[in-house]
Amino acid sequence: MIEIVTKISVYLTSIIFGIMLFFSFVVAPITFTTLNEENARKFIRKIFPYYYTVNLAISVLVLILFIILKIFSLDFYLILSVAVLFAVSNFVLMPLINKFRDEKQDKKFKQSHFVSVVINFVQMILLVIVLI
Repeated sequence: MIEIVTKISVYLTSIIFGIMLFFSFVVAPITFTTLNEENARKFIRKIFPYYYTVNLAISVLVLILFIILKIFSLDFYLILSVAVLFAVSNFVLMPLINKFRDEKQDKKFKQSHFVSVVINFVQMILLVIVLI
């Protein structure tokens, strides 16, 4: 049973990583090269909360599996960090990014967007560490 639950946590972690790669290197670039700026902005504002919420939910599920197995190793804390960063990105950073964009505060928008990109990259690195 422990082996099955451990494999499920690896599969779920891989799913998070796959979603992140697909979104970062397929969805976002195609959105901005295919749609005009207004429609791209509308689409991104709709899909990002979904992206963050789905990945946060899967991360929490992995954490629950670790807790059930009483595994509080480095992997647990890395997934916890990934989950916290999804929550911060979704509930703090995205509203700020949208606010700065709406208010045409370009410098703050670029800074907060850069922070979101860095967070996304850090999360991917943490997931790779968990998966190797």
